[in-house]
This record gives sequence, C-alpha cells and structure tokens, in this order.
Amino acid sequence: MSCGNPHEVPCNEVLDRVYEYLDNEIPDAEACERIRLHLDECGPCLEKYGLDKAVKALVQRSCGSDDVPSDLREKVRIKIQLLRVEIESDTL
Repeated sequence: MSCGNPHEVPCNEVLDRVYEYLDNEIPDAEACERIRLHLDECGPCLEKYGLDKAVKALVQRSCGSDDVPSDLREKVRIKIQLLRVEIESDTL
C-alpha cells in the first residue's frame, strides 16, 4: 500500500512494522520516531494503524487472561519470522 506521496519512510515499510511499533518492540528510537512522523502525515497509514491498534486491543480484551502454552508461543514466533523472511524475499 502506498498513499502516493513521498515520505522519508515508505508506506509499505511503516505498515510492515506497525505491530512492532504498537508493541514498542522497535529498539531504535530514531526508527520509531520516523514511523511516528510518517503516521502523523499519512492519513491512509494512520487509518491502517488505528485499525491494527483496535484489533490488538480487542484480542487483548478477549484473550488477555488466557494462558498460552510456551510451545505454542514459540511456534507462532517462528512462523511470524518465517513469513517476514518470505515477504522480504518476495519484495526483492
């Protein structure tokens, strides 16, 4: 997705990292700030960010108290990493 306007950080890069941003998992403060600035100036990405934020809140409210088995958590983490690598390979 792209809004068609030039940004320091492209829309697709922001949207690829929106969950990391929501979870405060971006260790680089400068990268985090660039994403925040992009969201401030890009309506379509801000809208997508808002939707993702709402979904995350809904999941947390609905499932937040359920214990997740550690083996399931690890399988999901590995699958997410594999999908990220696959997506990055497809964009090259």
